[in-house]
Amino acid sequence: MPQDVKKKIDRLRREMRRHDYLYYVLNQPEISDRLYDQLFDELKTLEQANPNLITADSPTQRVSDRPLDEFVSVRHAVPMLSMDNTYNSEELRAFDERVRKQLGGRDYDYIVELKIDGVAISLRYEAGTLATAATRGDGEVGDDVTANVRTIKAVPLVLLDGRNVPDVLEVRGEVYMPTKEFVELNKLRSDASEPLFANPRNAAAGSLKLLDARTTAERNLAFFAYSVGELSGPLGENHYQILQRFKKLGLPVNPNIKKAADIDRVIDICLGWSEKKQRLDYQIDGMVVKVNRFDQRDILGATGRAPRWCISYKFPAEQAETTVISIDVQVGKSGILTPVANLTPVQLAGTTVKRASLHNFDELNRLDVRCGDTVLIEKAGEIIPQVLQVNKKSRPPGTVPFKVPKKCPNCGSDVRKDPDGVYIRCVNRDCTGQLKERLKYFAGRGQMDIEHLGSALIDQLVDNGLVKNFADIYTLKAGQLAGLERMAEKSARNVVNAVEKSKAQPLWRLIAALGIRHIGGQSAQILAEHFGSLDALMQAGQQTLEDIDQIGPTMAESLYDYFHNDKNVAVVRRLNSLGVKPKQPKVKRSDKLAGKTIVVTGSLEKFTRQQAEYTIRQAGGKPSSSVSKKTDFVLAGKEPGSKLDKARRLGVTVINEKQFMDML
Repeated sequence: MPQDVKKKIDRLRREMRRHDYLYYVLNQPEISDRLYDQLFDELKTLEQANPNLITADSPTQRVSDRPLDEFVSVRHAVPMLSMDNTYNSEELRAFDERVRKQLGGRDYDYIVELKIDGVAISLRYEAGTLATAATRGDGEVGDDVTANVRTIKAVPLVLLDGRNVPDVLEVRGEVYMPTKEFVELNKLRSDASEPLFANPRNAAAGSLKLLDARTTAERNLAFFAYSVGELSGPLGENHYQILQRFKKLGLPVNPNIKKAADIDRVIDICLGWSEKKQRLDYQIDGMVVKVNRFDQRDILGATGRAPRWCISYKFPAEQAETTVISIDVQVGKSGILTPVANLTPVQLAGTTVKRASLHNFDELNRLDVRCGDTVLIEKAGEIIPQVLQVNKKSRPPGTVPFKVPKKCPNCGSDVRKDPDGVYIRCVNRDCTGQLKERLKYFAGRGQMDIEHLGSALIDQLVDNGLVKNFADIYTLKAGQLAGLERMAEKSARNVVNAVEKSKAQPLWRLIAALGIRHIGGQSAQILAEHFGSLDALMQAGQQTLEDIDQIGPTMAESLYDYFHNDKNVAVVRRLNSLGVKPKQPKVKRSDKLAGKTIVVTGSLEKFTRQQAEYTIRQAGGKPSSSVSKKTDFVLAGKEPGSKLDKARRLGVTVINEKQFMDML
């Protein structure tokens, strides 16, 4: 009966929203991730059979399958003002003095929150359903990023108690990228020859401005709600009440929010988090201090740019001064020229920093970094060392600005700036600098895994004209190698044997090793399984490639262009003629790991990470890059890092390599 089907669909949606609330807001799940997935699959099957019953607020409709043409502007009904900053306890006391004076001796208290280092967002709910999501922009007008925000599972599409809220409820909060997701994203971008994000905030902002929401969905963004904007009716008398109401509506609120009766307590909380912030799995750059009561906020008012009832306390970032010894220009495997400062070694955030990326030449010129300069450095997001500023008072006489290269430092060819971008590239595909990086990537552990063919040896092979492309690796003879620096006869034979052994690598490794832009190990496995041979992949049309799940238009265009370049095709054909012509093995997948989601972390003895993930797929499982309550197992090797910690916190089963082998 159609009515019975509708009732079942409505029940499944209510049940899934309740479990989302338990998971994202209360952190108290009642069911296993597998049972949750079964609910999702059941709902999706019913909706597909009854498309007239699909609604935009269904949990199955988070990700749009149509890229946007452009972002449209949204004018905020209530301006999204910025905040004034403080940097020490004296400035916090001065803020408190101003509040006390304006409130004329009335009693007041504060709410102290973590200042999440992400992107401010406005969520407009109408009749309890998410209508639009917009970035802050200039405070008056932002961009409509609704399609992308809908992919964030922590953002409810429908409020749990939507009938008991104002018809219009604008929720403001922060979209952020957890640290582990940022590290994983940069690893994938590195594998795919794409520029790295400097910090998690930039990564979150870039993810929200993608035109294709399917890509945003893969970034695993998160969200915390922290205030209201436009309201068509009351929701609470003070800020703390609003935050408690948010939780009941299914909106995630940061669990570390504290009440403070006076400024002394505020300062204690702020200074305490300055020491504890490393324990979090997301980045914060300070604290936010807010007067709690709304009627008192009205008395305090705002300046033209910032409210007088709140202020941010910015943590002093761990920074260090050092000297720029020299500036190198590195040429990446895709031709990007990156300026890198070589520094006098200095301790920073627990590591010795000797080099700092200057990202691009626009950034280098903005900072005006010169050889001999004394510079202030810090770790962006406490991960990547970067130069903050130059101490120009200490600048030695006679220094000159660093000149932007007009020619490639490796091959002398012309360079070209990306259209509408900041990156400068060497346009010579035969550039020795690019060639060295491509060869190092080709031979790397995650690709063809050619043991003994390391970075120093590859430099020598290129410099001596022995290797000019991938295929030349497979023509090397022990006699040629034995004459090179630090290459005895036995070492030379080891290299030749390792090269020969690599011919037996599976197809996906060769696809990944070619270094095609935007194609990393995971997408290479998808392509290998889909086409079965390199010939079939090379002959595929762009639309055929684009239609493959998880490939999409950008990857498809890159693949099509690569295999329609005569030089690339000639190298691949030569690889084939030299015995490098792997096919996807016609292996019947087992069901040993059927339905299991497994995260691999740390160094394994018998597998690289890519090999382990491939093995999981062949056994019917699903490899994942991040740990959640939906993870069945975490396969942990040596030095597993934060993923193991999170697995233990969430109660996810952790297995070692032997247990993994036993399961297979």
